Amino acid sequence: MSDHSDSYIFALAPIAMWLEDFSEVKALFDLWRSEGVTDILAHLSEDRRRVGECASRIRVVDVNRKTLELFEADSREHLVANMSRVFRDEMWESHVNELVALWDGKLEFSGASVNYSLSGKRLDIQLRGVVLPGHEEDLSRLLVTTENVTDREEARRSERKNRQYAEGIFEHSPVSLWVEDFSHIKYLMDELRDRDIADLRIFTDVHPEFVRQCMSEIRVVEVNQATLDLFCAPDRKTLLQRSSDIFRDEMEKHFREQLIELWNGNLFHQREVVNYALDGSERYLLLQFSVLPGHEDDWSLVQVALTDITARKKAEAYLEYLGRHDVLTKLYNRSFYIDELNRLERKTLRPVSIIMIDLNGLKDANDQMGHDAGDALLRRMGEVLEGAVTRPNHAARIGGDEFAVLMPGADRIVAQAMSETIFELLKINNQFYSSAPLSIALGSATSEDGEKIEAVVKRADMAMYEHKRLQQATEESHASRNKGAAFS
Repeated sequence: MSDHSDSYIFALAPIAMWLEDFSEVKALFDLWRSEGVTDILAHLSEDRRRVGECASRIRVVDVNRKTLELFEADSREHLVANMSRVFRDEMWESHVNELVALWDGKLEFSGASVNYSLSGKRLDIQLRGVVLPGHEEDLSRLLVTTENVTDREEARRSERKNRQYAEGIFEHSPVSLWVEDFSHIKYLMDELRDRDIADLRIFTDVHPEFVRQCMSEIRVVEVNQATLDLFCAPDRKTLLQRSSDIFRDEMEKHFREQLIELWNGNLFHQREVVNYALDGSERYLLLQFSVLPGHEDDWSLVQVALTDITARKKAEAYLEYLGRHDVLTKLYNRSFYIDELNRLERKTLRPVSIIMIDLNGLKDANDQMGHDAGDALLRRMGEVLEGAVTRPNHAARIGGDEFAVLMPGADRIVAQAMSETIFELLKINNQFYSSAPLSIALGSATSEDGEKIEAVVKRADMAMYEHKRLQQATEESHASRNKGAAFS
């Protein structure tokens, strides 16, 4: 570094820092441009050796002490001589991303990667780079930081494995950082204590406007680029001017809990919140709040880290849906059905009506036309029940061709009306699929005084089987008449 003070800061910085010369990479870029290359990503993907050629042209000018510690190197020379052991395997993709950013004229780049220490230890790295002022034209000086996030990434991988999430759902998640001034909030809280207020929760129950006042007293000192990206903001000014679009709805409730944490002396805490990007989309976030060291007495500098967990929340919601629904018909599944029966048994609401349904001909459809045809019948049955059954009633597929409708608070008249609606919708559905009409057997039962729900299910089941028996008898009678007519 040219300045002694800057060199001192570089050497003792608490994060691994690299000073690198990309001028030969820039020269190679210029050569490729002269040869007509316009899409650098396609050019590199076409021949991976070109990535290696770029990497070989990067010259490490200097590294700081933290870098040597992180990669277990004795000196800069020792580290440079073993670069192939540090950058390997998964490094290719992140390096391509850096090259694409520089090719596009960007002066900053960031990403997640995997490096290795000289002893072979795997390191998950959060990498950030910036072209130093005055070197924008030739890229002769880049400052690169490599943050070791191995513990965080290992925790994420463990969580993905335990929850059987798709691989990579949390990998490369951006982190939004805010530096804020909470000093006036501290002043307002001290005023409350001077008034002998002992419980902030009780106070804010009575005076919810205090929470809103505190929210208005937050002063944002700085935000990082990841924050702008997370909230789809073009710049810091726009982000702050439209903060009411970001922090709305449930955020006041979450902020109240933050205030209570601070009131109780918890200067570091975390919780899950919902914010909104400026395009209106939801962002589920893990919020981590900490008063920065040295500012415990006045809270004049606090850091808020927001980790985007939207993907995880959507995955959890989908897994929860799968746990309660039949994927084919979109109706509730047997697990939900059993839970709901138990819930109805515990509840005092009576009467309860139950309709049991059997889809006729499913096995024949599977055997004669294939399972796709059988699945089509099941999906249509799901559409019929979805159209007929609304809350507080529930329709469920409880077996291969078996369905049930649970109707809390419904008497025999309501149950009969529901049965008629199902048959009416079935008739309409069959008009659109005349070549493969749906046929069902249906039975219903309504609870008597003191009757167990299990007994109601059995009565509805028996009524359904009686309906099926009558259908079969009718079909046999028709077949017999037709056969007799053929011989007459």
